[in-house]
Amino acid sequence: MTNLINLENVSKTWGLKTLLDGVSLGVQTGDRIGVVGLNGGGKTTLLEVLTGIEEPDSGRVSHNSDLRMAVVTQRAELDPDDTIADVVVKPLGLQTYEWASDARVREVLGGLGVAELGLDTRVGSLSGGERRRVNLAAALVRDLDLVVLDEPTNHLDVEGVQWLAQHLLDRRIAVVVVTHDRWFLDQVATLTWEVHDGRVDTYEGGYNDWIFARAERARQADAIEQRRQNLARKELAWLRRGAPARTSKPRYRVEAAEALIADVPAPRDTVELMAFSRQRQGKVVIELEDARIETPDGRMLVDHLTWRLAPGERIGLVGVNGSGKTTLLRALAGEHPLAAGRRIEGQTVRLGWLRQELDDLDPERTLLDAVEDVATYVHLGKREMSASQLAERLGFSPKRQRTPVGDLSGGERRRLQLTRVLMSEPNVLLLDEPTNDLDIDTLQELESLLDSWPGTLVVISHDRYLIERIADSTWALFGDGQLTNLPRGIEQYLEVRAQQAEAAGSGPLDLGERDQAPVEKQSGLSSQEERELRKQLNALERKMSRLDERIATFEQEMAELSAAADPDYGKIADANTALTEARAEHEELEMEWLEVGEQLEA
Repeated sequence: MTNLINLENVSKTWGLKTLLDGVSLGVQTGDRIGVVGLNGGGKTTLLEVLTGIEEPDSGRVSHNSDLRMAVVTQRAELDPDDTIADVVVKPLGLQTYEWASDARVREVLGGLGVAELGLDTRVGSLSGGERRRVNLAAALVRDLDLVVLDEPTNHLDVEGVQWLAQHLLDRRIAVVVVTHDRWFLDQVATLTWEVHDGRVDTYEGGYNDWIFARAERARQADAIEQRRQNLARKELAWLRRGAPARTSKPRYRVEAAEALIADVPAPRDTVELMAFSRQRQGKVVIELEDARIETPDGRMLVDHLTWRLAPGERIGLVGVNGSGKTTLLRALAGEHPLAAGRRIEGQTVRLGWLRQELDDLDPERTLLDAVEDVATYVHLGKREMSASQLAERLGFSPKRQRTPVGDLSGGERRRLQLTRVLMSEPNVLLLDEPTNDLDIDTLQELESLLDSWPGTLVVISHDRYLIERIADSTWALFGDGQLTNLPRGIEQYLEVRAQQAEAAGSGPLDLGERDQAPVEKQSGLSSQEERELRKQLNALERKMSRLDERIATFEQEMAELSAAADPDYGKIADANTALTEARAEHEELEMEWLEVGEQLEA
């Protein structure tokens, strides 16, 4: 392996804050490095020093003399008079027929949706997100040894994120990427750098491995790190109890991980939360009956839609950019009129809505004042929290809470907006892209809060990990006038989208009509049948959990009896019989669980 970049004892200070303090590390050929840490902790500064955009205050940065590197930052500083072709393909120095026949160029233009924008379009007419995609495409069409990316998944939909991950894996180039997208991080990274307190800690593997290592570090920490320990262990429990794909990597020390989370409960008790939700909300939450919803420009979004949100239901809503997800959310909230049909809202509904637009707040008031304007105390599940406590859980230190709203960054204002929504104690929560500008620690805090929140939730997000983490069911808009349930979640969504593209016969540069392709409903089950099967699955999981506890008790009892100075072989035989019966029962339940799961996926 060849060294591409080396940092030797590098330090960098911004104002009074030391972001890098004596950091030494390197990038080698084939490395795929994910960079994580709190917002403002120095991630972007590390990238800028690494790539030569910023000079270090002290230390040495050395690059391989033949290094071919591309850097894509969040700034996207492009000449507004240039066309997309000027930015992306002109620097290649190729004639039109040459780059148009280049498979890599075609794949990048199609995969990032740049071809849809029109190569003759002026950059100045593009939105911020479209400029970011053009900037990313300009880097990826080149022959490279190393690509350095700062939040590349912002403004990409689920398909775009998956395409980018696969493209980077197929290219086999070195990658350094700052990202808060945990699914993307886990797919791409073979190393993780955590930037904190002026240091950079290195971990093998991606997000899962980092969580394991951080949980172990937190377990050994002192009392002031207790909150971080609990969060890391809860996230670890989710990872180990989640989809099989997350638990199948052979590099994990499975036994140690299981021991670490042995006393950690499931992320949420769905049965208890559903019961509590019915008490707070009654039977009717929000219902759309035979509804026709049109976009503001008159395009039909859905027709003859009957959708009844149940108390405690947790829904993830996905679809490509421009498919109408936000419009559907506005119709649920009652802020977008129905073209036909009717909307019914329960009498006890208290709606909380996190919009993509930032709230217009008095810039002179402090952050804490802006939160306390909504409420001083809030009940989340069975816990009561003050405004200051909730703000701290969402990443605002007591000192930062005294900052005027006008001095907050865009990401901090987004977190403030979320805090204010939660302080209003809604029992129906609509979240439109809640992960925008949130770092991983804040995302974990948000998920932890929502685990104990007893209400109905609808979330729009391109963050695949978040959807799988907090939603119990996934629904999609495919542009066919219907809202489609996806029992297998995001995986099924991507399969259907691939089928649409294949049926339409669209190549990588012909994506303009992809949203109009019809989609076939994937599940032959009625909603009632699906709910019954899911209840059966939950009941089986609870029985298996109780059996796991009994098996562990029998195993411990046998170990203690065998270790005794004068073993009682009669008791050992009884314990062994009970253990064998419990394991056999567990295997029967597992087989039943698999059969029910197959019915759901059929």
